[in-house]
Amino acid sequence: MLKVFYGRPHNMCGLSPDEVKVYNFLDGLGIEYARVEHAPADCDEVRREIDLALVPAVACKNLFLTNSKGDAFFLLVMRADKHITGKTVARQIGSTRLSFAPAEALKRYLNGVPGSVSVMNLINDCEGRVELLADIDVYTSEYMRCHPCANTASLRLSSADVFGRFVPATRHKVRAVRI
Repeated sequence: MLKVFYGRPHNMCGLSPDEVKVYNFLDGLGIEYARVEHAPADCDEVRREIDLALVPAVACKNLFLTNSKGDAFFLLVMRADKHITGKTVARQIGSTRLSFAPAEALKRYLNGVPGSVSVMNLINDCEGRVELLADIDVYTSEYMRCHPCANTASLRLSSADVFGRFVPATRHKVRAVRI
């Protein structure tokens, strides 16, 4: 069973600069969060342990997408148990067909790597190149779960804090979509 902590780690040694930046940013906004540390969250067993530890948070899947021209980028935060096609969301936002953006664009705009990206990576998009899209079920949930820019920790945050305080503080807006 994973141990739940509240707030930042006491010992920040060994954490990535982006993970430390997330904790500093959240603390600076006065946003409360629960945290668990775990093995890389790349298998079902680890994800089940995280789900149990951070209940009732909605588990999220984060997709970094681009339009067919490759000139617009989107971070889609959706329930982990849902599946989409590029047409489903593209139609709602008035875009050409969406597909996965290249890893180079993920690194360039969000300083992220596949498997670790989350809404927290918006702190790295100083140019405002990425538009945030949120599944309505995540947007309206009481709590959501995300990584702090590292897939060896997970956070439970109030969705109202994420979308109402964190996202605006990064100078982004959120657009709710139905999946």
